[in-house]
Amino acid sequence: MFDNQTKLDLKKGDPAAFKEVFRLLYPRLKGYCTLFIKDTSQVEDIIQESFIALWENKGSIKPDKSIESFLFVIVRNRCLNFLKKQKIEGEKMDLDNPEITQLQYLYQLDFTDGEGASLEELLVVSLQKAVAELPEKRRTVFVKCKIEGRKQADVANELGISIKMVEKHIAKAKTIIHDELIRKYPTLIIVITIFLDT
Repeated sequence: MFDNQTKLDLKKGDPAAFKEVFRLLYPRLKGYCTLFIKDTSQVEDIIQESFIALWENKGSIKPDKSIESFLFVIVRNRCLNFLKKQKIEGEKMDLDNPEITQLQYLYQLDFTDGEGASLEELLVVSLQKAVAELPEKRRTVFVKCKIEGRKQADVANELGISIKMVEKHIAKAKTIIHDELIRKYPTLIIVITIFLDT
């Protein structure tokens, strides 16, 4: 996405180059981060910390390497650290627990395809497409509960339906989305499962 000159300018500490990278990558990184974490303020913190890490490590930027991949890896690992800490503190899990082991596995997973494109970004696009193709009522319930993180009771009250119906819509939406994403990205089953179960 970024030409060699932009990378060189960023490497030299040019604020304009950094601002351009931030402007173009911020929305995409935010979309990816929300696959893992629903807390908006936490998402913002992780993204800001990731850009700070980029700035602090700008001297190691190589023109032939992708800035996008570098940032996606930083965001992914910070998200996983957050989830791991939550699981250990909230559920008193030990590090040998299978769920923690699966999170750890993601740190080493290669998320680039043969052409260097980010599978994480492709996953975000596919997720958005799968959600958009849900029936209207099911999509509305899923977005409000799973994307916006609202309580099921509040959504039921707003839409004039029962909590049981909200639960039914969410369960069916999750099955459809899960099947569609797994079909496209079988190697990302852990990421998809984390997203759908949070």
